[in-house]
Amino acid sequence: MSYELIHLEKDSNIAKIIFDNGPLNILNIPMMKEINKALTELKSDNSLKALILDHKGKAFSAGVDVGDHMGEKTSIMLKEFHQLCKSIISFESPTIAITRGAALGGGCEIAIACDMILASNKAKFGQPEIKVGVFPPVASILFPKLLPIKKAFELIILGEPISAEEAKNLGLINHVFPIEDFEENIENFLNNIKKLSSVVLKHTKKAILMNLKDDFSNEIDDLEKYYLEKLMATYDANEGLNAFMEKRTPVWKNE
Repeated sequence: MSYELIHLEKDSNIAKIIFDNGPLNILNIPMMKEINKALTELKSDNSLKALILDHKGKAFSAGVDVGDHMGEKTSIMLKEFHQLCKSIISFESPTIAITRGAALGGGCEIAIACDMILASNKAKFGQPEIKVGVFPPVASILFPKLLPIKKAFELIILGEPISAEEAKNLGLINHVFPIEDFEENIENFLNNIKKLSSVVLKHTKKAILMNLKDDFSNEIDDLEKYYLEKLMATYDANEGLNAFMEKRTPVWKNE
């Protein structure tokens, strides 16, 4: 099928989903649906050696459209976004996020859902959701598994971004390459994967994950319900989102 907000490419048994929704690649519901369709299309391709999530524009993604957090769109957005992350995490071939610029909010969550992250020295990572009165469900599950718990708390509670170098030092990403020769380094990294067997890669990924016994699908379903029933029932969550849309400072009632 054709796509408007992403591109789907295949070359040498490597599939690429490329975000292309403006300079910041804001994740709206139509874009999420396109990514989900692409992931479904790729799922049955047994020849794949890796799935790459890449981007055009300045940012990998600056996050989910704040307007899609509000009203009747909230549950639709969460369903689409969480299905997207489930599909990435359960994808049989290794998954790699390539981030030349910012990966924030939902953009960061998509990146950390991948098995590996390759970043330029211009990239940054963060979960700023708390500043608009909400929390990031996917990062709330994955950060404590990927990072020291105290750092996971800091990144989610304060909402401040970190540089690619700090993310690498924390073990959140794999490599930081200078932007000047970024493409060459990415090509060299992927060439190593292209030399390998697709079936062995899939079995190896399964072996790596087998003993972790994670159940992300059930965990995110539970947290999605909590988000909708508890968080979105508060005054402050709605105030934070409305304040962002109205370009003003939120006035918290702490209720």
